[in-house]
Amino acid sequence: DISDSTRAWSSIMAEEKTENPMRAIRIHKLVLNICVGESGDRLTKASKVLEQLTGQQPIFSKARYTVRTFGIRRNEKISAHVTIGNRDKAMQILESGLKVKEFELLKRNFSATGNFGFGISEHIDLGIKYDPSTGIYGMDFYVVLERPGYRVSRRRKQQAKIGKNHKLTKTDAMKWFQSTFDGVILNKAY
Repeated sequence: DISDSTRAWSSIMAEEKTENPMRAIRIHKLVLNICVGESGDRLTKASKVLEQLTGQQPIFSKARYTVRTFGIRRNEKISAHVTIGNRDKAMQILESGLKVKEFELLKRNFSATGNFGFGISEHIDLGIKYDPSTGIYGMDFYVVLERPGYRVSRRRKQQAKIGKNHKLTKTDAMKWFQSTFDGVILNKAY
């Protein structure tokens, strides 16, 4: 019977899907961002916090346009961010960030392309000692996940698209978060 053989074949394929090392999900990068909303002393202090946390030199982002009510001008530096490409380091910092959130995220923290982000309101929760001269800063964490083979879409030579089945989805990211960190996903904030 044809349907039985196709069913058997699809079940074999389903098993293969889980064991295939190319299907494993991993962190591609972690981006930490502190938006101060003004340039000057507070911004440099925020960048010091990021440097202390990651050991990397932060990059400043500029305002896209002038907003009088926020008191910001166009092209004024208003935030500092740092991208962590080293997977082990990213995992370590992400874990300390999630510990602050008690490993609880909302469903809407996850994007359709299989990435997720969250914010913390006080950086001292990450285990950095409080320094009165620096103050307290909140920060955003954003995690970009990938599978092995994502390089084909980024390389210069013989660039290709990532196949539909290989792309990450929202549910993939949520499952990864739950299995890696024993995380809890809530439907709405309470």
